[in-house]
Amino acid sequence: MNKIQVNTPRRSTALYRFENPGKPKLMLVHGNASSSAFFFPVIEKLAKDYDIAAPDLNGFGDTEHSPVRAPTALLDWAEDLNALADALHFDRFALLGWSLGGGVAMKYAILHPEKLTHLLLLSPMSPYGFGGTKGENGEMYDATGWGSPGGFANPGFIQKLKEQDRGEDPLAPRSVLKGLFAKGWPVDEAHQELFVNELFKMQVGEDYYPGDYIPQAAFPYVLPGARGISNSLAPQYANVTAIKDISPKMPILWMRGDQDKLVSDQSFSDLATLGMLGLLPGYPGLETFPPQPMVSQTRTVMEQYKQNGGSYREVVFEGCAHAACLEDQDKFVKELKDFIA
Repeated sequence: MNKIQVNTPRRSTALYRFENPGKPKLMLVHGNASSSAFFFPVIEKLAKDYDIAAPDLNGFGDTEHSPVRAPTALLDWAEDLNALADALHFDRFALLGWSLGGGVAMKYAILHPEKLTHLLLLSPMSPYGFGGTKGENGEMYDATGWGSPGGFANPGFIQKLKEQDRGEDPLAPRSVLKGLFAKGWPVDEAHQELFVNELFKMQVGEDYYPGDYIPQAAFPYVLPGARGISNSLAPQYANVTAIKDISPKMPILWMRGDQDKLVSDQSFSDLATLGMLGLLPGYPGLETFPPQPMVSQTRTVMEQYKQNGGSYREVVFEGCAHAACLEDQDKFVKELKDFIA
């Protein structure tokens, strides 16, 4: 599969393009620590039925990159997609966002609802962001984003990213990617190598992944900063609950794995969960700092969308984690095709 570059007024965007005139237009948006190439196995099963564009977001893959400003990152990524859609003459299309890409897709739907025929969310981030909120209605602890890990990440993993370590160490990128799946790698060795290679293309540093953070003396020891990819998910920047009020409304398909440990009601990337499990000292307790109920928050916003005249369907993939599109490809393709007939 050949990747192309498309120049827009905003940037030069790298994407995989499978032109299929007359077929439904479909744009696929990847998540954090990945690229459009992570869709390869399913693109091969969709290419004959859809007119497909799968771009790399700023900071990932082969797209021209510029520093990621956390307060406006979701908006910036969404407007990059819109500029690309205009360049490709995607006047009306279905948009699928995976994980971080789900947040970008929701932001796009808020900004440009008239362009979308369908919205598909695969293991999406909560509409309230990642960390720093509690309860199904996404109450923030305070305006600083307290409780969100922001740009904090395991320094061992960051170092191995910089070194492009291809080993099997628990902090090596290959092992971290494998942890996205419920039952080990669901793809062949060629695709495994592709995914690792693509992960190494991600820009690393305070302006990209993971970003900066503000050290704190007390639990949870960090506050989110204002630079970089992971900070873009902090609740003061990443709230996309306005999707419930968009007009016109498009049908939404929300897909998730029942064994997802990254986006769940007790995410292993949530500082509260780590504290609760004794992995982060000084945890103040469940009453003060419960894990963010990410899935329940998403369902609450989807129900509000429905109450406001929209429609959505939640599909749970049994035995799958954060990458249901790869872990159960046949079910994923069937659900997508049934949804975008």
